[in-house]
Amino acid sequence: MNYTIRDAKKTDMPRVLQLINELAIFEEEPEAVEVTLSDLENDGFGDQPAFHCFVAEVNNQVEGIALIYNRYSTWKGKIIHLEDLIVSKAMRGKGIGTALLDEVIKYSHQLGVKRINWEVLDWNEGAIALYEKKGAKVLRDWNVVHLDETGINNYLTNL
Repeated sequence: MNYTIRDAKKTDMPRVLQLINELAIFEEEPEAVEVTLSDLENDGFGDQPAFHCFVAEVNNQVEGIALIYNRYSTWKGKIIHLEDLIVSKAMRGKGIGTALLDEVIKYSHQLGVKRINWEVLDWNEGAIALYEKKGAKVLRDWNVVHLDETGINNYLTNL
């Protein structure tokens, strides 16, 4: 299978949003996606983009993405967060996820980061196997903590 990994363009964002929604369905949270096409276009492009996105293209169709952004660790310094690595259902198992992860790792190395962070659901055994094969450590003793918009508002109300 021939595919190309490249930096995303603003014109790719409609397909990126479709893949985000496909991931939400796969993770059994189809109503959880709040990001809009305008958000992706405005936040990912311009003078100070909030994220960088790689896409995997097959026959001129985006079939996978890796969306990353910069973070800072008080213990390590500069790190990259891999928010999502998504491959369309039809293209899974064809090496596209590995190629996207390879691109994220090469890009991060060029930036001189000390670590790449991401989360994976404990039941996503295929992804866990890929990540461990690549040398990643799955930290099973850490819990992900989210304070959503409602929680932020409630917190501030109770100050």
